[in-house]
Amino acid sequence: MYPLAALDLLEYQGKQLFAGHGVPVPEGRVADTVEAAVEAAEEIGYPCVIKAQVQIGGRGKAGGIKVAQDRAEAEEHSNAILGMDIRGPRGEGPFTVHQVWVERASDIDAEYYASIILDRSAKKLLTMLSTMGGMNVEEIAETDPDALVRRHVEPHEGFGDAQAVALASDARIAEGAREKTAEMMVKLYNAFNESDATLIEVNPLVVTKDSDVIALDAKVTIDNSALFRHEDLADLEEGFIEDPQERLAKEKGLTYVKLDGDIGILGNGAGLCMSTLDVVAQAGGAPANFLDAGGGSKAEAIIDALEVITSDEKVVAILFNIFGGITRGDEIAKGIIEASQKVDIGVPLVVRLDGTNSEEGLGLLAEAELPNLHLEKTMLGAAEKVVELAKAESG
Repeated sequence: MYPLAALDLLEYQGKQLFAGHGVPVPEGRVADTVEAAVEAAEEIGYPCVIKAQVQIGGRGKAGGIKVAQDRAEAEEHSNAILGMDIRGPRGEGPFTVHQVWVERASDIDAEYYASIILDRSAKKLLTMLSTMGGMNVEEIAETDPDALVRRHVEPHEGFGDAQAVALASDARIAEGAREKTAEMMVKLYNAFNESDATLIEVNPLVVTKDSDVIALDAKVTIDNSALFRHEDLADLEEGFIEDPQERLAKEKGLTYVKLDGDIGILGNGAGLCMSTLDVVAQAGGAPANFLDAGGGSKAEAIIDALEVITSDEKVVAILFNIFGGITRGDEIAKGIIEASQKVDIGVPLVVRLDGTNSEEGLGLLAEAELPNLHLEKTMLGAAEKVVELAKAESG
């Protein structure tokens, strides 16, 4: 996920959004200390569930979801979960747990899977429903493809009671739960549209022993470009940026993603940045970041970008890969020269500059005679050079 593309809500935030649209959810409280979690458990009653709040799946397998039968267990589980690091099923993270959701335990009779997503290829919303809850969608599709029913929402029809009942029937939802499941899907659809979501997933959607249908989990992704319509959601975004480089980049209006390597990457345009990551990896290097300075980068943006990249202590070399279109090569060069005077770069800098005013830019860089600056004519040559320098710096 690139910054400024989407906002993933925590489970409790998703459930609060659901509740605002009439979607039944279990009673719960959010807490950020052990004392607050125990107090919430005492208010809700036992048994209750202590759930880590992180923006990743696989919490249960990582020990981030525990059932407490009494006060002692609520304290024990809260103490263990708060502050723990959780990695995603594909190695994402780690994500540190700063909050827990304390929720009334549900008496479960059946578990379903339900989701609504924006299918960009079809340019329509896609609803999905299955009786195989508790598994991720890939597992359901692999284990029993027919158990996962998919239906696109036709824009001229929308998604109302008729469409929801047909979906629940096709998914072979139990007769006694079919009507309430259909009602739930309509409410989720309304929540999706009214919050400008790109994904809503409930796994599991459960049927209780009392035949109620409730959302036991909530995964919600909001389109960041629509946050100006949702001030309450926009305020959440700041609290999700833990990495200091990502926070600094956001303050400066730069598109930045932290990676695990030691070679800083800057390009102008997302496509060129992605290509640069690939070529550096092909040359045997490991990118430390994705940083897109934008299609019309000025000198000030280059100074900001270098400040962000060099603030990462892991970076031992930096590659600038710039192809001038709207971006002018002389502006890029001025930015690098100014940045060298304002920012302690301290590591080798490889520059590949091509396109609009590139010759003027290369001339300015040559005249400046900056220490540890290396100019390359091709993207592959620049990638090979920065990898060579990075290895030398790492010893």
